[in-house]
Amino acid sequence: MTIRVLIADDHPVYRHGLRAALAGSADIEVVAEAADGAAAVAAAVEHGVDVVLMDLHMPGTGGLQAIRELATTAPHVATLVLSMFDNDESLFTAMRAGARGYLVKGADQEQIERSIRAVAAGDVTFGAGIARRALGYFSAAPASSRAARPFPELTDRELEVLQFVAEGRGNAWIASRLFLSDKTVRNHVSTILAKLQATDRGEAGARARAAGLGRAEPG
Repeated sequence: MTIRVLIADDHPVYRHGLRAALAGSADIEVVAEAADGAAAVAAAVEHGVDVVLMDLHMPGTGGLQAIRELATTAPHVATLVLSMFDNDESLFTAMRAGARGYLVKGADQEQIERSIRAVAAGDVTFGAGIARRALGYFSAAPASSRAARPFPELTDRELEVLQFVAEGRGNAWIASRLFLSDKTVRNHVSTILAKLQATDRGEAGARARAAGLGRAEPG
C-alpha cells in the first residue's frame, strides 16, 4: 500500500528537495504541496492524503493551526512536523495540537521515511535528540512510588498503556480497554516515548518487555 504524502512548507526549494528525496521510495508518494496551513488542510482533504509533513512557521495560517484543524476535520490524516525549531515549546505545543511525530529539519532521508511509515501506521515518533531532551520536560512520579515498579518516571496510567504496547496491542484496542479516546491514547504514547527517550513505539515495547512487562500474548 502506498502512503500518500503532502508537504506543507513555505520554502519552495525545501519542498522540491524533499519531494525529490522521497521520489525513490517504493511505498511513499508525494501527491501535493502547500505553502501555508490553510492550503495544507484543503489539499490534504482534496487529495486524500495519509500523512502531512508540516512546517510549523508559515505565513497566514501556520502549521499549529493547521494541525488542530486536521485533527478535527480529517482525523485519519497523520501529521509529522518537520521544523527548524527544536525547542520544548514548539515540540509539546505541536504534540498537544495533534501531531503524531516531530523531526528537526536536517533529519536524514532514512529517518524521514521511517517516521512517515510510523505515523501512517498510527504510531508516534520523535527524532532521537528530541526524545532525549523531552525527558526533562515531564514531571517524575512521586518518590514513594519510584522504587516500587519499573519505569518510575511514568505515571500509573502511562505504565498501564506501556504494558499494552509491550503486548503488541494497537491504540484502538487500548482505548477500548481503558475507556479512553484514541487521541488520549496517542497522547499517552507520545509522553511515554519522550520519558523513556525512545524513538518509536517498537523501541518502547522492547524495553518494557526487557523489564518484565507485556508477556501476555495479544488476543
